[in-house]
Order: sequence, then structure tokens, then C-alpha cells
Amino acid sequence: MSKPIFFDEESEVLHSQVPHSKDCKVKLSFNLDFDIGQSYVTAKIQDRDGNIRKLNIQAGTRGIKLQSDLIRLKSGQDYPPFVYVQTTLKDSRIFVRKLPIQGLSDWLLIFEEDLLLLAVKGQYEELEILG
Repeated sequence: MSKPIFFDEESEVLHSQVPHSKDCKVKLSFNLDFDIGQSYVTAKIQDRDGNIRKLNIQAGTRGIKLQSDLIRLKSGQDYPPFVYVQTTLKDSRIFVRKLPIQGLSDWLLIFEEDLLLLAVKGQYEELEILG
């Protein structure tokens, strides 16, 4: 098996910290078709019930605001303090970021400069959020 190639040193360090799916309170994985705005990208995502939700990725202080109706926590569980956002780029490099949860929103909001720039350039089509 060949060694994975990472987008940057931060992705390489974080890759080993990403929890396995069975150990996560927050698990989201979806395909994306981006609409590019002036300083952000948006995508419509479909939840497991067929409802259309919205994702917004923009620059700013790194973090994520979760959309509560996308995530079903078990009774008594709290949101984790952070999540890992990862994707495999079209050139097979792995991109990973650890983002603090900044609260809840009507949309799934991600604030991360590199993820925004890669989306604008059409470098990925899938995103996974684990925490």
C-alpha cells in the first residue's frame, strides 16, 4: 500500500487524529456541487430524509457552525468541541482541518480559507465531517 500524499503538513499531522466513524458523535459525508459567490461558496446537500440543506464555506476565523437538524445526537449527548473536515482532492492529495464548533446555525457554515480556495478551483467534490 502506498503512503498517502497530503495537501500540506497540517493535513498530514491531523490525518492520524481523525476518529473512526464508529467513535464519532458527528458524522456527515456528502457530495457537493458548488455555486461560487464573491467571497464564499455554497452547495445544496441532501440529508438522509431527502431534505435539501445548505452548506456555506467562506474565509474567516477557522471554525464551523453546525446545522442541528443535520446531526442527530443521542439523548444526553453534547456536541464535541471540534470536528475534523476532510476531503480527497482531485489530484489524490488528502486535505484535513480541525475546526472548533462555534455553535449552531440555519445553514452548515464552515470558515476555512484553504477549503474555500480549493472549492473555488473545483479541486474536490466530496466532504466528510467527523467529530
